[in-house]
Amino acid sequence: MSGAASRIPHPLPLRLKLIHGSGAIAFGVKDLGFSFFLLPYYNLVLGVEAWLVGAALATALIIDAFVDPMIGHLSDRTYTRWGRRLPWLYLAPIPLALMWVLMWSPPVTGTPTFWEIVALAVGVRLLLSACEVPSISLVPEITDDYDERTTLFRFRFLSGWLGGMVMMVLAFTVFLPTPQSQLEPEGYATMGIFGAALIFLSVAGSAAGQHRYVAGYPPSRPEAFSLSGAFSEIGDAFREKAFLIFAAGGLAAYVAQGMNFSVTQYVNNYIWKFDETAFQIYPAVLAVSVFIMFAIVGPLHRRFGKPRSAAMGAIVSLVFYFSPYVAFLLGAWPETGTTASTAPLLAMLVVANTGSIVSIISATSMVAEIVEAHEERTGKRAEATFYSGNWLVQKCATGVGILGNQPDHPVARHRTGHAAGRSCRRRGRQTCPDLSRRRGCPRPSRRILAGAFPDQPSRPRSADRCARKRALHIRSGSPAPTTGPGGPRRPRWTCDNAMNP
Repeated sequence: MSGAASRIPHPLPLRLKLIHGSGAIAFGVKDLGFSFFLLPYYNLVLGVEAWLVGAALATALIIDAFVDPMIGHLSDRTYTRWGRRLPWLYLAPIPLALMWVLMWSPPVTGTPTFWEIVALAVGVRLLLSACEVPSISLVPEITDDYDERTTLFRFRFLSGWLGGMVMMVLAFTVFLPTPQSQLEPEGYATMGIFGAALIFLSVAGSAAGQHRYVAGYPPSRPEAFSLSGAFSEIGDAFREKAFLIFAAGGLAAYVAQGMNFSVTQYVNNYIWKFDETAFQIYPAVLAVSVFIMFAIVGPLHRRFGKPRSAAMGAIVSLVFYFSPYVAFLLGAWPETGTTASTAPLLAMLVVANTGSIVSIISATSMVAEIVEAHEERTGKRAEATFYSGNWLVQKCATGVGILGNQPDHPVARHRTGHAAGRSCRRRGRQTCPDLSRRRGCPRPSRRILAGAFPDQPSRPRSADRCARKRALHIRSGSPAPTTGPGGPRRPRWTCDNAMNP
């Protein structure tokens, strides 16, 4: 612990726990936006194909994961009269808030490209890491008590989840209250501005509130920063057996998390068929699970210890999360879109999410003990390096999960086509979004449209073959198999008679 930490009273005052935890609100706002709204926004509203958005987000995650160790290494080697962490927490939230606004109002003409999405996502993630890594690294500096560290992590997770829940409630009641508003850009832009203000206030306010407790020169001047040293310390972290086991478990958990979060909005819309009321209740359901976690995680740790609590939470989460899908596939689940389906689904989600958070908070709070073990073995204190190593695993795994699980629902693809068509028309291009691929406008096939709108009659396959033959004749310049006055002639070929032969 640093010299500044010796001024912190023990047991930790509730005020310090609340102020420290409030810094995680920024992470909750970002996580909610990236997990639930970013993919539908760029896909359904801006017209970028889903696989391209997923690839861009996964690329940004992986780039960020390998830069995080450098941020952690730099934070460990910051030497100022405000300590190692506070300078980061005062400076980073300013550009982070600006980048968050740009993420939801891209400063580009027309449909964003792959590299434009990557640039925006990397900017947000790197700046958030510059806030989150120093903030979470304060935990071992504030206290070396086993239970007090768990308490600090409880407040961090509670604040992070509440920040995300507040944004979700506002999204479905103020910014994006109707299905139609979820397909228009204005609500997302307003949500971005509000989120940016909340991010800045949470990080800067948390730093200011902790200043008198943690400000002060570190007990010794650290070594100079070096790129090789940053990754060398990450290598040392992975030589800790406990951290290696921790990282292996996190790898599997975060791949599953990335796959789940990337399609949550699609699944709730098109599989479980949530109505407007269900979407408004959904944030409250998640909030209930956070409060349950806050009440039970301490007693669980005291009775079973952190490792067993993490394992039990993961098992409970797995069973209750996948049970509705198994029942649905076996035909044993009530008709989706009804109260008989939505009510038990949300009830099981409360239990599953509670188990998941207990598992995550139990595992993450063990990193502080691993830091102590590393210090005993090497004589070096490297809190931020270990936490950034944890993030490296988390982000690489989550990126793989997002990249490998892109939604391919017909309604999503149909709406993507129309979004791209609107985008092309805004740029002055007259296109038919149903059949033209000019300048990147995707088109849904007849099969996709039939799946999206089952009430519309499907065209027979023979008609599709006939249409393709006529199109081939037109493109090749050969005489079409129709006749009229003056000999063979080509038929007038438009979007209307293509879709209605």
